Amino acid sequence: MNHNKKDRTVSKKYQLVTKKQRKHLITFLKLVISAALIYFIFTKINLQDVLVILKTSNPFYLFIAFVLVVFSKIMASFRLNLYFHEIGVKLKQKSNLKLYLLGMFYNLFLPGGIGGDAYKGYLIQKNYQVGVKKSAVVLVLDRLSGMLLLFLYACVLAVFIKNDFSSRFNWLFISCIPLSISVYWYLVKRFFTYTLPVFWKSFAYSSIVQLSQLIAVWFILKALSIKLATIAYLFIFLVSSIVSVLPLTIGGIGSRELTFLYGAEWLNLQTDSSVSISFVFFLITALVSLGGMYYHFKKPTLEVNEV
Repeated sequence: MNHNKKDRTVSKKYQLVTKKQRKHLITFLKLVISAALIYFIFTKINLQDVLVILKTSNPFYLFIAFVLVVFSKIMASFRLNLYFHEIGVKLKQKSNLKLYLLGMFYNLFLPGGIGGDAYKGYLIQKNYQVGVKKSAVVLVLDRLSGMLLLFLYACVLAVFIKNDFSSRFNWLFISCIPLSISVYWYLVKRFFTYTLPVFWKSFAYSSIVQLSQLIAVWFILKALSIKLATIAYLFIFLVSSIVSVLPLTIGGIGSRELTFLYGAEWLNLQTDSSVSISFVFFLITALVSLGGMYYHFKKPTLEVNEV
């Protein structure tokens, strides 16, 4: 009997080591992919031209873009708290915002450790025992709600891009707007009925979040003195935001810039300016995410509203 117990202990330890090794391997691969993409991008553009564009940027417009990104993250935290409340976790918004900031920091700066979303799910389950599945589902739906609005805004902007090829598909872009909303609503109703009461509220928050970031990018364009093809650059930004969510690189580094590079080539835009926009937005996001470092050292207390 003791022998069996020892075997189980050894097996558990082996599984933990294997899981840890797998995490390290995935992180290493992401780092390699990010580095390879950045290297590839700089073989396609003139780094000196990018640096000149960044050095001559208007700090006032960059500050406005920074404020808008901060605002978008606050709105995103409100959206997430809607889902938490629906599964019985009545977090105070102040506590939720701290947790959201910590998650942002983990997602971007600690890729080798536990991811930001995974950590939020872990804390929610640990403190409130709502079920691993439910806590994971609301975190995924929170992300999907944001991606839905990215897609919708991209469809709207695509209609206004002056491009002979894309203009042939304007009917498709317009059709995708009600279709994607309907499909997403049906899937939520079919599989995650308990979150349906906050569907439209979440949709409204997501529209504010993504619109705020879109306006932030518009101010980045102004800061970099990019006055032509504004809609096309904004469209590329939305597509790059969708691509950057894919877990292929560290914090979307490389994948977003690559999308900007090829998007600019496809739409006959300045590749140097396009990649500069991506870098500036990433730097602003990274700066905002640094705010979560404080809660890494002083873990936030999750306070709930009194019933």
